[in-house]
Amino acid sequence: MERDMQRAHSQPQGVFLGGAPGANASSGAAMIDAEYARWLDDQGQRKAELQGALQAHLPDGDLQAIVDDTLTHHDELFRLKASAAKSDVFHVITGAWTTPAERCFLWMGGFRPSDLVKTLLPQLDPLTEQQQLVGICNLKQSSQQAEEALSQGLDQLHQSLADTMANGSLIDDTSMSFMGQMALALGKLSSLEVFVIQADNLRQQTLHQMRRILTVRQAARCFLAIAGYQNRLRALSSLWVSRPREILVADEGDCGEMSAAA
Repeated sequence: MERDMQRAHSQPQGVFLGGAPGANASSGAAMIDAEYARWLDDQGQRKAELQGALQAHLPDGDLQAIVDDTLTHHDELFRLKASAAKSDVFHVITGAWTTPAERCFLWMGGFRPSDLVKTLLPQLDPLTEQQQLVGICNLKQSSQQAEEALSQGLDQLHQSLADTMANGSLIDDTSMSFMGQMALALGKLSSLEVFVIQADNLRQQTLHQMRRILTVRQAARCFLAIAGYQNRLRALSSLWVSRPREILVADEGDCGEMSAAA
């Protein structure tokens, strides 16, 4: 660790701000990128199966097999992310394995469970059964409470880490006190893995609880809604990146005129 710290300390200022893309990519980052791409392909196949089953009005027993397989497929993603977090937690928590539009909505490396509940509700038949309605409301509330607790914990970790890094010497950053400071900071950073895994556990529990509350056909529509939402975000990212240059120039011009008017 001392050699790594000395090498980092001797780097010219700004060397880590604009390196070549992927130059410092870890094996964990490469793994989740490749495995997530494969997972998305498999998700597309399951989406097609669900759509076909609903359109063909398959019996509930046959449809349930497809729904259960889709839920297992989501469980696989959580296992993948847990493994990747142990190798490169920064890659996971920042959503570097997703598209830019998806990253706008990430919370600790994934979707907010309470937002999932809100997104899926319009896709369901009216929840006429009182037990279903109560179950969904309780799930949304418990998810929000767990999210708030995790968010507060992460904020406290950020503050603690910032305080640790701010207590360095202004005179001699090569002393043993520097090494002790870095060791303490590394210990705090290791807690990020715990937060990512706890957040994914909450997401996984929410999906499973939704499945227990809903009928098999409601659950099928929910998984279709999840896949469709992710597809739209990825399409939005592609459209954003491929915007014609004249649109970019026009946007910049509009901003300049607004600033002048102000």
